[in-house]
Amino acid sequence: MAFKIASSPHLSRSFQTSSLMQRVMLCALPGIAVQCYFFGWGTMIQALLAMTIALLSEAAVLKLRKRHVAQTLKDNSALLTGLLIGIAIPPLAPWWITVIGTLFAIVIVKQLYGGLGHNIFNPAMAAYVMLLISFPVQMTSWVAPSVVASQPVDFFHSLQLIFIGASPAEISAYKLGFDGVSMATPLDTLKTDLAMGLTTVESLTKTIFSDGYGVGWFWVNLAYLAGGIVMLKLKVIRWHISAGILGALFICAAIGYLLNPDTLTGPLLHLFSGATMLAAFFIATDPVTAATSVKGRILFGALIGVLVYVIRTFGGYPDAFAFAILLGNLCAPFIDHYMKPRAYGHRSAT
Repeated sequence: MAFKIASSPHLSRSFQTSSLMQRVMLCALPGIAVQCYFFGWGTMIQALLAMTIALLSEAAVLKLRKRHVAQTLKDNSALLTGLLIGIAIPPLAPWWITVIGTLFAIVIVKQLYGGLGHNIFNPAMAAYVMLLISFPVQMTSWVAPSVVASQPVDFFHSLQLIFIGASPAEISAYKLGFDGVSMATPLDTLKTDLAMGLTTVESLTKTIFSDGYGVGWFWVNLAYLAGGIVMLKLKVIRWHISAGILGALFICAAIGYLLNPDTLTGPLLHLFSGATMLAAFFIATDPVTAATSVKGRILFGALIGVLVYVIRTFGGYPDAFAFAILLGNLCAPFIDHYMKPRAYGHRSAT
């Protein structure tokens, strides 16, 4: 009997890698729809642009490597990487930000290491960190949620701002709430206020926190949570990494809030703001760059959750999931080495 040895991801499922990627993208649709509702058409435009560039760049590299282009593209991994980059980038970021990030993810992080199954870092998160460090202004300029925006942006204006650009005054208008206050992300607003000497309670009285979590962001996270639950139900992912992330983040935030509620954030705001649910279910669970054993996946998730809390609380970046996931990717081989399950029929080492 002949056996075929292939690179990861090794999935004990009834569907192939292409079907896995399709299901992940379909389960992300509720979160993307809610994101578009609150932050405009830019999210969808960025996602479509990134997915197109991902396919074209992967095809070009495969051609240079003399590999089967059509067969490889059918695994849908490039499409998923492009989708994750597109929804992570601010909706009105200029088109070249998306293009540079996607090219970096596919060409450098993925194909330079040998393609799917050989990359040690999550391509989407590596691209996001590269863009955040290289272009901090563009990567931290989010539009105001539509329900509080002084000037909501429609589809055609989104296309214009992304591909043609506009004057600084016009762009700034889309980033203002109805009270004329600049709308950064909730976590960024909170971190800035705490650095200025305000307490957590004082910061949470701002317009952006009118629903208690950050206008729009609670519903975005809830939608990605619903998609993640569907993936668990379909057995597209396993629960260990997601539970490890959310559990560790909740415990750290709860302890910190009990010790110092004036300057530290409560656990629910950590869970339902920023990229928490998107990262916990759709990004950190990448089977290629995560730990593989049951205990290893739980530890891998818990490590990411702790790192997110530490960076959010004491670091300079308000969300931190991209950095935490990349650090977790670095530790995944170490975790797998020391949490290797005992082979059936063999005694554990003493």
